[in-house]
Amino acid sequence: MPRPTAAQFAYGSATVVATTLALLLLFRTESGAGVAAVGTTALILGLLVALRLPHPGHRTAEAGRSTTDRASAAARTHHALEGIGSRERVPSARPSARADEHSLRR
Repeated sequence: MPRPTAAQFAYGSATVVATTLALLLLFRTESGAGVAAVGTTALILGLLVALRLPHPGHRTAEAGRSTTDRASAAARTHHALEGIGSRERVPSARPSARADEHSLRR
């Protein structure tokens, strides 16, 4: 498992502090069970925020492509789709004289 980055620690910690303050002010809780519930909720939310941050070396396949690569791929797809609508017949394969033989026999 990769080690957490400084950004993950920072965003997770900030989320925990902000969530705790917001929930305590919103619900005005004074009981021990309420404070524990707010703290647990804030910790879980902070963990989720930290885990959702991307790792610095992790790039998706789409993000790694340049704009010209995407444009050329789109052009190739467009030209391939143009040929689908035409009424050209595809020539059928000629029947082989050895169609009944196994492929390993020569």
